[in-house]
Amino acid sequence: MSSALTAVSAAGLDHRVVTHGPVTSVTEAAEVQGVEIQDLVKSLVVRRAADDYLFVLVPGDRQISWPKLRTLLGVNRLSMPDAATAKDVTGYERGTITPFGSLHPWPVIADERLRGRTISLGAGIRGTALQLTADDTVSALSATWADVTDPA
Repeated sequence: MSSALTAVSAAGLDHRVVTHGPVTSVTEAAEVQGVEIQDLVKSLVVRRAADDYLFVLVPGDRQISWPKLRTLLGVNRLSMPDAATAKDVTGYERGTITPFGSLHPWPVIADERLRGRTISLGAGIRGTALQLTADDTVSALSATWADVTDPA
């Protein structure tokens, strides 16, 4: 069991584990999981400063709006770490990243369009997803709801 599955269970969250084969896109992942693309959530790692990261939960049909995120965080510069750094700071490879069970409890911002939806997140294991409500996810992670995306 991945540390993500352990963390979700320990938090007492009602969830479903979905196992699927390899996928090559967000669209394909949504199809094989039987969810709408906006419910397939990309857990993106963003670097604020040296050793200061956060997770941004982005609907599958949207992308981070860097101006909105910088304004929300009150910073002038943000960046996405490379794959090796993302793994070092979360414990997860790209495509499996989730805030649940991360090596460090980085802050989490969830795009407000996820509110009230059932979402599918990475589960820390390739080919596996967690389906749970966005509201429970945000509560369990002490995350912040915000408008931080634009259409993809």
